[in-house]
Amino acid sequence: MRPDFALDQLAIDTIRTLSMDAVQKAHSGHPGTPMALAPVIYQLWQKHLRFDPEEPLWPNRDRFVLSVGHASMLLYATLHLAGVKAVDDEGRATREPAVSLDDIKRFRQLDSKTPGHPEYRLTTGVETTTGPLGQGLGNSVGMAIAACWYAAHFNRDDAALFDYRVYALCGDGDLMEGISHEAGSLAGHLRLGNLTWIYDSNRITIEGRTDLAYSDDVETRFRGYGWHTLHVDDANDTAALDAALDEAKAVGDAPTLIVVKSVIAWGAPNKQDTAAAHGEALGEEEVALAKRAYGWPEDKTFYVPDEVPGRFAEGIGARGAQARRDWEAKRKEYEGRYAELARELAQIESHTLPDGWDADIPVFEPDAKGVATRASSGKVLNAIAARVPWIVGGAADLAPSTKTLLEFEGAGSFEHDNRAGRNLHFGVREHAMGAVSNGLALSNLRPFAATFLIFSDYMKPPIRLAAIMEVPVIYVFTHDSIGLGEDGPTHQPVEQLATLRAVPGLTVLRPADANEVVEAWRIALNNVRRPSALVLSRQPLPTIDRQRYAAAEGVRRGAYVVADPDDGRAPQVLLLATGSEVAICVEVYERLKGEGIGARVVSMPSWDIFERQDDGYKASVLPPEIDARVAVEQAATLGWDRYVGRTGAKIVMHTFGASAPIRDLQGKFGFTPECVYEAAKQQIARTIATRGLPEGD
Repeated sequence: MRPDFALDQLAIDTIRTLSMDAVQKAHSGHPGTPMALAPVIYQLWQKHLRFDPEEPLWPNRDRFVLSVGHASMLLYATLHLAGVKAVDDEGRATREPAVSLDDIKRFRQLDSKTPGHPEYRLTTGVETTTGPLGQGLGNSVGMAIAACWYAAHFNRDDAALFDYRVYALCGDGDLMEGISHEAGSLAGHLRLGNLTWIYDSNRITIEGRTDLAYSDDVETRFRGYGWHTLHVDDANDTAALDAALDEAKAVGDAPTLIVVKSVIAWGAPNKQDTAAAHGEALGEEEVALAKRAYGWPEDKTFYVPDEVPGRFAEGIGARGAQARRDWEAKRKEYEGRYAELARELAQIESHTLPDGWDADIPVFEPDAKGVATRASSGKVLNAIAARVPWIVGGAADLAPSTKTLLEFEGAGSFEHDNRAGRNLHFGVREHAMGAVSNGLALSNLRPFAATFLIFSDYMKPPIRLAAIMEVPVIYVFTHDSIGLGEDGPTHQPVEQLATLRAVPGLTVLRPADANEVVEAWRIALNNVRRPSALVLSRQPLPTIDRQRYAAAEGVRRGAYVVADPDDGRAPQVLLLATGSEVAICVEVYERLKGEGIGARVVSMPSWDIFERQDDGYKASVLPPEIDARVAVEQAATLGWDRYVGRTGAKIVMHTFGASAPIRDLQGKFGFTPECVYEAAKQQIARTIATRGLPEGD
């Protein structure tokens, strides 16, 4: 690309003015950061980012993460000017623009491709949904880990397919958030030399100057993490930016932080500490002043000089297209030499599982003593992961407790000296673990992330974002109830199940025994557009005799009848439960049967799957004419009214737990066969009294 500084400046100012005009038209948004950082994104995309606008999903492209998601117009303007093409639902590039000028004019409007914060899947070129500050940083670490894993797994001495880099643009707010510490520390420990964060140090937040609450020595902080740090004194100094980005690429054994000093809303000095920082339009007068400062036509809006798209085409367009073509030729040769690995890569890209992926899943025999569902889950996970090489994951320093260590030959640990390892050691960093896992899933790997259920609270933001983005992260949450015993109420989850069930698009599964665990894993692995949460016990649970009771395949419909009256009569009472409480209900069922009372046991491991069934099936499991119902679950009551109604009994947690042995806790809170039996008899009696029916009818 020929040097032409005037043309480069014209392109930079086009990014700025498009951003101003879009925010002004919407009367909503953040104009300041896009105006300040236009030189940064231009220099990165035009000179360094390996990305082909014509084929924006080619596998070895560099990834760009806008962690400062409120500056979304910075990215939308760049995608438009670079001529990035949209992809269809199959991931194929079309001839339509990812972001048209009309899309920019509809910034922040209903059903537009330019929402207030970038949204993955909605807008091609957006690698991850950002907005909650710091999340994009965690995602970028996951993407960088994935790049290292791809290189270690697929590259050969005579055929290197993967060497892409990951860039994230962040601000003061990102680095104030605690997740930035967790993610930065992990990246430094792993020596992710393919990762660069560009930190916009503009010293402004919504409340005013950052020195109201923030005086960190950021460079010293990151050097302490093991990062390489660089400094650019002026965001408008494109030569200095160029040199810093070149140096970052040359550092192979550490991630790089480039601290860039900018002045927010550069060119509109009267607005530096007000509208530009607070997510407001500048106003017509200030927009005109800013355009005048850029030498821009003040009477034109959404103006794109003819030369600017061409400038992008001869920069990132030509460079990216050549890099992609070279890679495709290399891949074609690779397919001839390494057919099995090439087949794996194609399966990863198409989100399909290899043939026989479930061939080694164990079948668990009936066992009154049973096994903890965390333990059976560990066996199932290892059986599956040994046959699906792109399953990777780990725990927040709890793998021995969550039973999520991959132990088969060759699994290994992902470390700076073993990029092919599949066990990730996140340390005590639940928040980063969730965001890193999203980055792995966005890179088409199949990650799992494990911790105790109580600590799902620490990773709720990335769980929510996984559901928004429809990425198939698998969460393994163990120690699911007061059943963990002596650790007490600080570690005994109560409200966590309800909060997870409340997340749209998240499949929550609380299996009752080892064979329900098998089905839960099948569901999770086949969920390619939904995250899944497996909620598992610490204590042993009886393995239900599936010759006497219904097969565990019923889990696939969310809820199913485990046991029914033998004589074909309608049940007099429904016993509803999840997880460890299903076995209690089965015991009560047998006692009632011995008294000639017909009961039905319903296992309800996944409410969201059950709710997606047709009305006929739901009525067949929970007949509406039977209102004698008992719900049993060691969790908060929220949600059970839907299934037992206002008159049904709920044996649930109404308080926090307590520190004691499990048997004492079960007795104290009513999770015993005696309590469930009494509740069932009372429900039957209430129904008889209400309807005036003779007992036994």
